[in-house]
Amino acid sequence: MNSPLRSLTLRLALISAIWVGGGLSLAGWLASAVLTRQVEAAFDSRLAAQLDALVAALSAGADGRPRVASRSLSDPEFQRPLSGLYWQVTAGDGRMATSPSLWDARLPLPPASAGPQGQVQAYSATGPRDEAIRVLARVVIPSEATRSSLAGTSPMLVQVASMTAGAQEDIARTRRLLLTVFTVLGLGLVAGAAGQVLWALMPLRRVRRALAEVRDGSRETLQPLQAPSEVAPLVVEIDELVAQNRATIERARTHVGNLAHALKTPIAVLRVSLQQDAPDVEGALQEAGAMERLVDHHLARARVGALAGAAAVDTPALAVAEEIATAMARLPAAAHLELRAVGDSAATARVDRQDLAEMIGNLAENACKWARSRVSIAVSLGRNRAPDGEARLVVVIAVEDDGAGMAAEQRDAAISRGTKLDETVQGSGLGLSIVADLAELVGGRLSLGVSALGGLAARLELPARARGVKAA
Repeated sequence: MNSPLRSLTLRLALISAIWVGGGLSLAGWLASAVLTRQVEAAFDSRLAAQLDALVAALSAGADGRPRVASRSLSDPEFQRPLSGLYWQVTAGDGRMATSPSLWDARLPLPPASAGPQGQVQAYSATGPRDEAIRVLARVVIPSEATRSSLAGTSPMLVQVASMTAGAQEDIARTRRLLLTVFTVLGLGLVAGAAGQVLWALMPLRRVRRALAEVRDGSRETLQPLQAPSEVAPLVVEIDELVAQNRATIERARTHVGNLAHALKTPIAVLRVSLQQDAPDVEGALQEAGAMERLVDHHLARARVGALAGAAAVDTPALAVAEEIATAMARLPAAAHLELRAVGDSAATARVDRQDLAEMIGNLAENACKWARSRVSIAVSLGRNRAPDGEARLVVVIAVEDDGAGMAAEQRDAAISRGTKLDETVQGSGLGLSIVADLAELVGGRLSLGVSALGGLAARLELPARARGVKAA
C-alpha cells in the first residue's frame, strides 16, 4: 500500500505548511510579546504621570495630616468610590490621606523596602474589590514648609494604583487579533504554496498523459510537447528511449524477415536434393551448412541489435585484450604463434565488457587463423572525426597478423554478412560482420587495412573515456 507521503505534491505542501506554521507562530509570539510589553509600558507611563501629579499636589493640613489638592488631579475617577483608580499618601508617623475612590479601603504597601527618595516602585496587588491592580509607589521628602507644618515627620510614601482589567482586556483583544491575522495569513500562504506546487508539477502531468498516449499508439512522440527547461531534457530522453525501443523492435522484425527470406532458397534446394530418386547428399549437406551459417548470422545480429542503446560502462581495453591473448595462446591452433597484447592501460572504452571481449576475441581468432607466426593486439587512445565534424576521443584496438592479408576489394566483402573468402578454413564467415555490427551499435567502427607485419590489420575504434591521459 502506497504511503500518501510518496506524493511529491503532498510532501512539498506538508513541508510548506510546517515552515509557514513554525515561522508564523514564532512571528506571532514575538509580536504578541512586543505589543504586550508596549501596552504594559503605556499603562505604567499613565500611572507614572498620575504619580507625578499627586506628588505635585501634596501638602499638609492644619492638623498636620497629608493633604492633596483634588483640583490638581484632573481624572474624575479619583472621586468616584471604588472606581479602580486610587491614590494614597502615608506619612512616617502613620497618618494617611487617601482618594475618595478608595472609600474605606487601603492600598497595600510595597513588598520590599521603599528605597531611596525619588525611586519609583511598581508592583501588582489586589484592590478594594479584590480586583487586580497595578501600584506605583514613591518616597517623597517634604519641603521645608511642609516639614515644619508636619512637625518634622519622616518622608512620605506616595502611591497611585489602577486596576489592570482594561489593560488585560486590551492585551487579550490584541492577541486574538494577531491569532486571527496570522492564522488567515498562514492558511493563505499554505494554500498559495500548494497551488504553486500543483502549477509547477503540471508539466510532469502533461508528460505523463502524453506518454500514455504514446503507449496506446495515439501519438508517435512526446514532441512537440511544451515543457519547462528543467523538464525538456527528460522529454527528449524519453523520446530517444521510445525511438530506441521502436528501432529494436523493427530490427527484430527485419531479422526475422531476412532470415525467413534467406532460408527459402536453401530449403527449396534441400527439398529438391532429397526428393530425387538418387538424393544429392553432398548438395544437401552444403545447403544445410549454408542454412546453419544463416541462422548463426541472424542470431548474432539479433543479439547485437538488442544491445543497441544499452547503458555504456567504462571497460579497460588493455586488460580485456590481455585476457583474450592469454586465452587464445592456450589453443592448439595458436601454439606456434607469438601472440601479444600491448598498449595504454589508461585507455577506457565506453562499451560493455562482454561485448568488448567478443569483438576483440573475434578479431584475434580471425588473425590467428591466417597468421604465420605473429599476432599483435595494440591498444591506444586516438581521435577521429565524428559526423558532426567534432573530433572525439576513441580507443583504438589494432589487431594485426603476418599472414597473406587481403586485397582491397576483399576487405569490404569480408565485413559483409556471412562472406567466407576461403571455404577450406573452418568457420562461418560471420566474425568480422558481427564485430562491425556491434561496433556500429556502440558508436564505433571497424576498418580493415594492411598490417605493418605484412598481413591484415583490423582497426577497431570505440568511444573512449580518458582518465588523465591525452590522446596521441
